[in-house]
Amino acid sequence: MRIVLFGSPGVGKGTQAKILCSKFNIPHISTGDILRSAVKEQTPLGVKAQKAMNNGELVSDDIMIGIIKDTLEQDKCKKGFILDGFPRTHVQAHVFDDMLAGMNIHDIHVITLQANEKEIITRLSNRRACAKCKNIFTLPEIEGLKKCPVCGAENSFYQRDDDTEEVIKHRLEIFREATKPVLKHYEAKKKVIYIDALGSVEEVTKRILIALKEKDPEQVSI
Repeated sequence: MRIVLFGSPGVGKGTQAKILCSKFNIPHISTGDILRSAVKEQTPLGVKAQKAMNNGELVSDDIMIGIIKDTLEQDKCKKGFILDGFPRTHVQAHVFDDMLAGMNIHDIHVITLQANEKEIITRLSNRRACAKCKNIFTLPEIEGLKKCPVCGAENSFYQRDDDTEEVIKHRLEIFREATKPVLKHYEAKKKVIYIDALGSVEEVTKRILIALKEKDPEQVSI
């Protein structure tokens, strides 16, 4: 099972990625994670990426694509993968198509988790982090608590800067602008599966599995 996962901030993409990885026994490939790993391991592409970052520059498409290709060619990805955070542009989508074709991969599923933006803003603005252990909670689950339920730190809850309403709206705007051309690219190929991301985690997972089973019944059991 090979999945490209899209979803705006706060839509539950990370949660569903973990569940699907466990379900299909495939790795979750986050572009941020593999970039940091390449830099840490000082691979040839990682060295180039680090140089760009140290100079305050964006990591080029060529470097990012190369790092992703290196990752997808690893043994851990032979049974499949969930790719999160790439492709981000129309150009990257075209190059990614060529890369997959060169690897003889043709059966990708593009899953897009969708939710009402008002719901997302409410959900994210109600998040709080623990200053000590960095775990994330929602206001209802920690209401009235003076200690972190994970590490026991007192009075450690705070709202992260990127969870304020103004920042959330800006992040959603960037997401819309960045993903729209990419989704149009895959819509033309009839690859996009749109999933309603509102409801319980279990409900959303079931919607994804049902949709995947319709596309690829031999690989999906519900």
